[in-house]
Amino acid sequence: MTTISNDLLTSMNSRTSSSGSTAADAQDRFMTLLITQMKSQDPLNPMDNAQVTSQLAQLSTVTGIDKLNTTMESMISNVQSSQTYQASNMIGRYVLTKGDSLTLSESKSYLGINLPAGAEKVTVTIKDSSGNQVRELTLGKQESGVLPLSWDGIKDDGSKAADGNYKFEVTATTANTSMTATPLSYDQVMSVSNSSSGIKLNLGKLDSIGIDDVVEVF
Repeated sequence: MTTISNDLLTSMNSRTSSSGSTAADAQDRFMTLLITQMKSQDPLNPMDNAQVTSQLAQLSTVTGIDKLNTTMESMISNVQSSQTYQASNMIGRYVLTKGDSLTLSESKSYLGINLPAGAEKVTVTIKDSSGNQVRELTLGKQESGVLPLSWDGIKDDGSKAADGNYKFEVTATTANTSMTATPLSYDQVMSVSNSSSGIKLNLGKLDSIGIDDVVEVF
């Protein structure tokens, strides 16, 4: 007597888009075939109970996995919705994120530095769009962590810089040895979007960033 093929059980996990098959559909087909087989079996050569039990156990396992996948998808969707709602509270707030640009407006601009360790000397060099130095800020000794800064638009020669976009570089040294210091740009969160790569904060002047890219919120 032939037993039900394991291919049916395997197909329950594939659920191809062309057939639109689900684990529930495959379970119905399995039970239909099983009942038909039991009705038509040879009384002198009945089905092996152990094999039937094994196939039923496989069916139960695959069905359970399918239900677990559905539950996980629902949980992930709920978490993403919750994260999107929480992220919406960021709209209108200002953030520091990795970047080397700053905007001078009405003689005010903001920027930041992230130091992995304490430094004996930190210097910020602000440059115009042509790469010319406009102002050098010598900050002296600084502790590790995020350091928010501002620039009033005063140039090295004492004159006022024009409003607009600038770049800046950061150098940090300890015992005459250079260390990595990450420049941080300051921008406002204008909106929030939910993309395939996760929740994105859409900034006013900079590109969209992920929640994890936010270093500090104001």
